[in-house]
Amino acid sequence: MALDPPERPAEPAPSRRRRGLLVTAAACAVLAVGAWAVATGIVEIPERFNPWAPLDVAAPPNWLTGFKLERARREPARCLGALAQTGMQYDLLPDRVTGPGCGFKNAVRLRSAGVRLGTAPSLSCPMALSFFMWEHHALQPAARQRFGQPVAAIEHLGSYACRNVNRGEGAVPGASRSRHATADALDVAGLTLADGRRITVLQAWPRSSAASTDDPAALPLRDAHRGACRFFNGVLGPDYNAAHSDHFHLETGGYDMCR
Repeated sequence: MALDPPERPAEPAPSRRRRGLLVTAAACAVLAVGAWAVATGIVEIPERFNPWAPLDVAAPPNWLTGFKLERARREPARCLGALAQTGMQYDLLPDRVTGPGCGFKNAVRLRSAGVRLGTAPSLSCPMALSFFMWEHHALQPAARQRFGQPVAAIEHLGSYACRNVNRGEGAVPGASRSRHATADALDVAGLTLADGRRITVLQAWPRSSAASTDDPAALPLRDAHRGACRFFNGVLGPDYNAAHSDHFHLETGGYDMCR
């Protein structure tokens, strides 16, 4: 009786971990080649969907806008190039150090924007660029939708100030400098519509969870606050604490906050 030859031992199958690593490596390689092809111009895609294309301040925001805006804010020359597209009128300010942790670089004095601002604020380029994006792509569309008219003026409480987060002055041990100390912040107290109607944070913002959020005066402020979180790194309002009961604190740099 013939005997079957002994079976050869099965070769060990690749582990799940190894297969996962191979798939991940292959996917990364494909993405890298695709990114290189787009970056070098071999493959052309519309600028709106090209992450390496400069920020187009007039284009409707999409899923890449935040990435392009952040890149512009981090590169001084790119930021000034984008700011020049906005149509706002401003004066370049010389870099200054005004005290410990205070001063500004790549800053402008904003003389004219799409809205009246009262006193011309001194803002870093990243802050001025974010302000335009917010005003143009969030504030004005919301006002037109709610009231059928644009915002004509924005009331602010100031921008640059050499102070700490708690409004204290001087280099207090352990105290953190406010973003105002580097011209990276603006406090917005209210707005005026084209028909002259004035809406302020102090008067119109609901003061409790039980307060009606259907108040017509509160709705544009809610829109402004929500929209600001798309274009600034930090947004603090009356719901954050009593120190912000009469304004929105808008800032670039620092930690991401939307309160």
